[in-house]
Amino acid sequence: MQRIQLQKNTLNAQLSEVEKLYGRTATLLKTLQGQVEQKRQNLSKIREEKQNLQDEVAKQNNELAGQIKAAYAMGQKEQLKLLLNQQDPALSSRMLVYYDYLNKARLIKLAGISESMQHLDRLGKQQQQETELLEKSLEQKKSEQIAVDGVRKRRAELLTQLKADFSSNEQQIIHLKESENKLKNLVSSLQRSTNDLTFEVEQTKKLHKVVGGPSDEPAKDLPDSKDEFSKLQGDFSSLKGQLPWPVKGRLANRFGSARAESTESIWDGVLIDASEGTEIRAITSGKVVYSDWLRGYGLLIIIDHGKGYMTLYAFNQSLYRQVGEWVDVGEVIASVGQSGGRSHSGLYFGIRNKGKPVDPLEWCRK
Repeated sequence: MQRIQLQKNTLNAQLSEVEKLYGRTATLLKTLQGQVEQKRQNLSKIREEKQNLQDEVAKQNNELAGQIKAAYAMGQKEQLKLLLNQQDPALSSRMLVYYDYLNKARLIKLAGISESMQHLDRLGKQQQQETELLEKSLEQKKSEQIAVDGVRKRRAELLTQLKADFSSNEQQIIHLKESENKLKNLVSSLQRSTNDLTFEVEQTKKLHKVVGGPSDEPAKDLPDSKDEFSKLQGDFSSLKGQLPWPVKGRLANRFGSARAESTESIWDGVLIDASEGTEIRAITSGKVVYSDWLRGYGLLIIIDHGKGYMTLYAFNQSLYRQVGEWVDVGEVIASVGQSGGRSHSGLYFGIRNKGKPVDPLEWCRK
């Protein structure tokens, strides 16, 4: 029995390291994807600017050609004749002014063309630099994608081994109970060490005063409340029924429903089906008090909102905030994943009041 427990602990430790590595690699890959997209946009803007500038140079060339033709048609000796013609001084003066105007216009046009050509040259060099940077980013992205695939494969091998060794219903129930007890003990420990956070949370909330209101009946599909995050005021305890959901998705398991074939293990939060990589947002402001891997829950982040209230977000792909950081309402804190040994992506979302689980459906908008 001791040997089996040791083997289980070893496999879970390996799973923890692999899923942490997967989370870090997935985050880097996402960052690189953003950089690649930005560089593509930069190149598109440069190409558009070059085209506009080339059109402008062509226009300037045509205008300059017109001025040269006009000057040639008037004859190269016309200005000298006007200087020698004293019979109509007023006409001579006007014509000389016109000649000066044409000459200045030609010089200005030539200067404009020269400046445009220099700008085109700079844009060409900038385009070359952006192209080289894009190619490097694409190579790095390719390498990171290979790394992600490798970590994913290693994770699948570990899960297969865990399933083969501990697949019985009895073992699953024991595993779930152990995981639940670990989470319960963790929350109790955090609760004891963060009782002094209420004042800090209140001070932080004063910086973000906004308004909001509740809605009506529960739906299986959770509302997309991304635009509603800013419409909140008051402390957590006063926001019952008004809080937004951390992610848009389908409610797969409700609070209090069975987690296994036995009713000995029930959900003390809700499970929301969502695509891997989907952004998870803090439902209101608070301080991150836990951000790490926990057996049975994978990559887990816990936020303390003061007055004994905490929110829990588990099974994540990546964690974007660390312990001690303050997060504002609606701030992205993690991404949806399937860590903790799960086979499907989704978000475990829980709410605790002084360590006791409460139903998120009673607290979030229906």
